[in-house]
Amino acid sequence: MELLTAAQMRAIEAEAIASGTVTGLELMERAGRGVVDAILAEWPELAGGRRGALPPGEADASRPPGYLEQDEEAGGAPRAVVLCGPGNNGGDGFVVARLLKERGWEVGVFLYGDPERMPPDARVNHERWCAMGPVSAMEDLSRTVTPQHPVSVDLVVDAVFGTGLTRPLPEAVRDVFWLHVMAYLDAPVVAVDVPSGLCADSGVVLVPPNLPPGAWPALEGRVVEARLTVTFHRPRQGHLLADGPRHCGRLRVVDIGLPDHAAAHAPRGTRLTAATPRVLDKSGHGHKYTHGHALVLSGPPGRGGAARLAARGALRIGAGVVTLGCPPEAIPENAARLDAIMLREIGTVAGLRVALGDPRINALCIGPGLGLDARGREVVAGGLESGRAVVLDADALTLIAGDADLFAALHKTCILTPHAGEFARLFPDIAAKLAEPATRGPAYSKVDATRDAARRAGCVVLFKGPDTVIAAPDGCCAVNSAHYDRAAPWLATAGSGDVLAGFITGLLARGIDPMPATETAAWLHVEAARSFGPGLIAEDLPEELPKVFRALGL
Repeated sequence: MELLTAAQMRAIEAEAIASGTVTGLELMERAGRGVVDAILAEWPELAGGRRGALPPGEADASRPPGYLEQDEEAGGAPRAVVLCGPGNNGGDGFVVARLLKERGWEVGVFLYGDPERMPPDARVNHERWCAMGPVSAMEDLSRTVTPQHPVSVDLVVDAVFGTGLTRPLPEAVRDVFWLHVMAYLDAPVVAVDVPSGLCADSGVVLVPPNLPPGAWPALEGRVVEARLTVTFHRPRQGHLLADGPRHCGRLRVVDIGLPDHAAAHAPRGTRLTAATPRVLDKSGHGHKYTHGHALVLSGPPGRGGAARLAARGALRIGAGVVTLGCPPEAIPENAARLDAIMLREIGTVAGLRVALGDPRINALCIGPGLGLDARGREVVAGGLESGRAVVLDADALTLIAGDADLFAALHKTCILTPHAGEFARLFPDIAAKLAEPATRGPAYSKVDATRDAARRAGCVVLFKGPDTVIAAPDGCCAVNSAHYDRAAPWLATAGSGDVLAGFITGLLARGIDPMPATETAAWLHVEAARSFGPGLIAEDLPEELPKVFRALGL
């Protein structure tokens, strides 16, 4: 599945409208209906048109401000507040309000902006709503819902600013969300497209420029955190990157009948990683060496655990043979812990060159537990010099970051697997740009940063995190998201990155090209964690792979 930027989504909609297959009004109607359907699927208890008993004297925010002074009979109709903005996102909100009203809900609508300046389709839906009920100004909500006069409703619909937002939230809107919606309305928020204030391309909150030190986190917290976000056609990058998942809550993607033209607008677009059974298939004839020979290079005694984890990962994912190479003094430790994995003494770069005289060794993993001494530097240089496919992780990344010659030796069959700290050491200017507070949208994203890093390094870069991004030098990019239904917080455990390096190495040994090998390994890494569940430690990840493979029908 493609992940779209806001500009790509606008282009797809414009192309569909220009072709005559659909009108803007029809798309807006479908979007609003999709939001209502998603609301009723998420809260089926509200589908019957009645709400639970309310405490005596509780006020109703679902009618114009004058009604806030009246009490609502317990067990009455469900109540929603719909907050609309001045653009097409607000038009979607008016459709939602009308459809809920038609289902018997009590609905109060509050508008930020001048209805006379709304886009034509949004203006039509504003007028359709006005034939059913009043529209109050957004500031009326802030005047009537106060600590002295709290209000209970069933839902708040955020349709103020959608994916097209390119500036920070106006202060008045930010205060309504934070001081009134979140604090006093006491109801789950449903965001239309994206929570207002969130950059749809990067998943970061847009903040005003020239903020005093320490003010950014406070303002970031004032953007609404939705319980449910409903978007259309395809997810946006910002739903999966940075703080996007935290602000979006649950994510539902609604089909509104747009043709699948994403590839035409994004030939080097971003996609979600997924299972690729063709990559993983190990059927047919052959012997162990036809499935590749991976060499994992280890470090001194007492530091071999990371390399052993990587080696186990490479073997479990399907490499025919895996050898662990280590200094002679580390042989006893590793021999006591290894069975199916072969062991070889590689104490110097000369020993590495001798080992690589075996042409059957076709993939290397260098870095986990390697060490930062002269031997470590020589091993990295020797691995790069060999021209073999090589995964560079952990200590290897630190060595490369501090050595221009090693960085220059990177080639197209290398894969770098940095976490945020390692990424900052390798690409300090790119990391600094990514860390800057975003004052305009579309903001520089983790996708942009990883693409820039891959172009500079001339090889595949996997930038780790719950929003892992993988990019190739040609701009091809994928996001391996561990959010929403794929959340696996227990994956944040020591050694899990070493196993991931081994997974990638094993697929490289199988003859898989660097980009699909990295995408598939990252996807399997999360699936193995989800399959095992809480309590996971790194050693469990390789052992969970057979269960994942069986679920895939392999």
